[in-house]
Amino acid sequence: MTRLASLVPLLAGLALGLPEGAQAQTPPPPPANDIRIVEDASGIRLLVDGDPFMVKGVNWDYFPIGTTTTYNFWGEPDAFIREALDREMGLLKAMGGNTIRTYVGIPPRWVEYIHDTYGIWTIVNHPVGRYGVTMGGRYFPATDYSDPQVRDLLRSEVQALAREFAGTRGLLMWLLGNENNYGLEWSSAETENLPEGERFQVMARYLYSLMGEVVDAVKAIDPHTPVAMANGDLQYLDIIAEEVANLDVFGSNVYRGITFTDLFERVDATMGIPVLYTEFGPYALPAPGSFSSRPEGPGHHPPPRYWPSLSPPNGTAAEDPKPLNRHARPAFPVVGGQGRGQNARRRGLV
Repeated sequence: MTRLASLVPLLAGLALGLPEGAQAQTPPPPPANDIRIVEDASGIRLLVDGDPFMVKGVNWDYFPIGTTTTYNFWGEPDAFIREALDREMGLLKAMGGNTIRTYVGIPPRWVEYIHDTYGIWTIVNHPVGRYGVTMGGRYFPATDYSDPQVRDLLRSEVQALAREFAGTRGLLMWLLGNENNYGLEWSSAETENLPEGERFQVMARYLYSLMGEVVDAVKAIDPHTPVAMANGDLQYLDIIAEEVANLDVFGSNVYRGITFTDLFERVDATMGIPVLYTEFGPYALPAPGSFSSRPEGPGHHPPPRYWPSLSPPNGTAAEDPKPLNRHARPAFPVVGGQGRGQNARRRGLV
């Protein structure tokens, strides 16, 4: 059973049947790769060209020392880009990685170069207003997801991106946003007089209803590629289940400490879709001398200053590490794999 939208052909309209001034809709190009999510009695897995695929990836971008956020790597000469990609993707391949997550800006031809040369796949990430929007020549740092003009702008941006990449070799997945739930900061007459908790619920509803619309818009253009969203942990999961029920993969930035606690079970129970770790790690760095007292047990969160699964600062192994690590999961942000065993059955696929 697939989790993807039905592959409904988009047929170009006959000129005779089109309204005056309308244009025939061009059908999407055939997919360059067969990517699908399947589930059976043994579990759930990502298949790429018929083979089980486990995502072992990194969040990747390229900023030479001395540059800032205005730097445009993809505007450099081809020789410079190729040299940097050869170095970076060579390292990633050598460490066993097979995927990069990168934001808009990368041209499709370089996605294909990375894939054809190194066998590395790309997850293309549109922020969907996470870092503000520019309208009418003015930059707005806090995105108002209730504004119809903002919603139209963001939807059209993602649609343009989907059209640009349709049929691109090496495109593994679409990813929307990056912890947008942590950036609900706009004010409006509709929300300013509400209690704080209720106000953020209303804002979240606007955010995720837009995400649901964007998912539909992407699938209408590219019905072959899974669509995921990068949420901040599981905040607003119930609203997401209602507003983004068309999501293929639940992406989450997870910083819970030594285990992922109930993340798999909650996503499975609420949405029934696989999980992709779009970011993960400890929620604090180790403090010198903090390794002598280490809490144990499944689901236990150590104090914020502890990260006991790391070695002590002097480089020696922490004493008796097994009680600490027996509940941890392998350190890869993943979706896919063989679909067998405890993790696959729990849809975590780790």
